[in-house]
Amino acid sequence: MTPSGSTVEEFTGAGGLPLAADVWGPPAAPTVLMLHGGGQTRHSWKATGRVLAGHGLRVVALDLRGHGDSGWSQDGVYGLDRYRDDVLAVLDQLAAPAMMVGASLGGLTGMVVAAEAGPTRVPGLVLVDVVPRIEPAGGARIAGFMAGHGDGFASLDEAAEAVAVYLPHRTRPRSPEGLRRNLRLREDGRWYWHWDPRMLAMPAPDDRAGHLRRLEEAARTLEIPVLLLWGRLSDVVSAEGVGEFRALVPHAEVVALPGAAHTAAGDDNDAFSRAVVDFCTRACQIPR
Repeated sequence: MTPSGSTVEEFTGAGGLPLAADVWGPPAAPTVLMLHGGGQTRHSWKATGRVLAGHGLRVVALDLRGHGDSGWSQDGVYGLDRYRDDVLAVLDQLAAPAMMVGASLGGLTGMVVAAEAGPTRVPGLVLVDVVPRIEPAGGARIAGFMAGHGDGFASLDEAAEAVAVYLPHRTRPRSPEGLRRNLRLREDGRWYWHWDPRMLAMPAPDDRAGHLRRLEEAARTLEIPVLLLWGRLSDVVSAEGVGEFRALVPHAEVVALPGAAHTAAGDDNDAFSRAVVDFCTRACQIPR
């Protein structure tokens, strides 16, 4: 049992890759599979995972390949197809339908998986500040932050300062100790983000228009309940992007979080958790 009340379990992704997960709630309860964003880990969901479990759900928060305690691609190759194949494999191992909550990269993966797996396997989807057409400047800012600290940090305080600059809207924690979940101390005495840096070396899709069409087609085919949580301070999802998403998925619910940016779960976790709990319990017909 972890300090957050979850158990740590291991799943097997595509090609036999080990994938770590935190799990809350009873095995027989309706399941919610949570997928974090690029450069994050399953620990992004710890507060919401506890809350969802408290409302009668089983929650599986997965470390994507190349992140956290999950395995890294042996060939150094990442991308949407790899993440999709991993999540489809995890759904097979869960052996039960699973609603999905995905942030950023996890949301794009969840969108494609839900479209391909169908409603009997994925009966609902929550997208956390992500739509098919993201704002280039916001995406570039994320990539710049991830690429900007390849030589690590001399201390947790130095890492905390970098995060504070990257997330100026967020109140800085009194202690940087929470960053230990996302950093690893190596033999050279420096702290490094715990994800595979080879992800950043992956080229952008050769056919950007085709990549966008793929995501739009996945969204267009969704007939399951869908919730888009939009951080109003986000530089990744714009009002225009939300409008385009509404046209693709007319039945989708959209909830704007005024105090949140792209990292919505960490920016305003109370409002974020309330919205996710409301949606998931209604979709699973669990009395509140």
